[in-house]
Amino acid sequence: MTPLRRKMFEDMQLHGLSEKTQEAYVRYVRQLADYHQQSPRQLSEEQVRQFILHLQNEKKVAPATWGVVIAALKFFYHHTVQREWSLFDLLRQRREKKLPVVLSQEEVQRILDCVYRQRQRVCLVTIYSCGLRIREATRLQVHQIDSEYMRLHIYQGKGNKERYVPLPQHTLDLLRQYWVAHRHAKWIFPGKVGRGRPSAMSKGPVSASTINRAFNAALAASGVQKPATVHTLRHSWATHLLEAGIHLRFIQTWLGHQHLSSTEVYTHLTKEATAAATVTINQMMAGLA
Repeated sequence: MTPLRRKMFEDMQLHGLSEKTQEAYVRYVRQLADYHQQSPRQLSEEQVRQFILHLQNEKKVAPATWGVVIAALKFFYHHTVQREWSLFDLLRQRREKKLPVVLSQEEVQRILDCVYRQRQRVCLVTIYSCGLRIREATRLQVHQIDSEYMRLHIYQGKGNKERYVPLPQHTLDLLRQYWVAHRHAKWIFPGKVGRGRPSAMSKGPVSASTINRAFNAALAASGVQKPATVHTLRHSWATHLLEAGIHLRFIQTWLGHQHLSSTEVYTHLTKEATAAATVTINQMMAGLA
């Protein structure tokens, strides 16, 4: 590791950025260096500007990616090499206002029925039934399961915020059955499951890519035509809770959303809520000539 990259990692650690964010920031600074075939410390403001235009005009990066790129370059030049460039005052994050894909409960069941490996299936069931992000599920540890209060303690979530989420009895039973199969001292979903041989047990959790591959294969096999991802299970869980009459504030807390506006998007996705609103509107307008 070069001294410059080491300093950037140290700066990001001091700012409390998550491991995933650190990896993303370093990746885009490295792309900048590769584009110009120079150390990013030696680049001029105009060269950085040309790289950004290249991403925008030629690579056509998605709005979400664009935001991370800008944040990475701003962090590197403002904090690591300490250059105050007016270029970054011009840049604004572009946000797509798109509603997330949501699966019906029947579609969720069809997909999960096509996951045949126990580890991947139990992990995906946990993601859906507890509304977890994929990294929250793959990195789930034994001590996070609170069977007395029937909840999961999530503390390595987005922004390192802690929260508790309800743990359904059926999910707890599946987690127990799977854990008995490997009895790893730390991870619920270890990266490598040994058959009773400690030397074969993984030191780390299962990778997110393993769970993603299992979901994608199951989606293709299920016949569900929606462009779903693992994260769609979290969106679907929130929508199904809202349809079942759970108060939006509870869902906000369980999802770990800081602002209610982030959770309110699910009100646009519920068939029951839309149907009820339509009935109410029809009743209100029925007396109009």
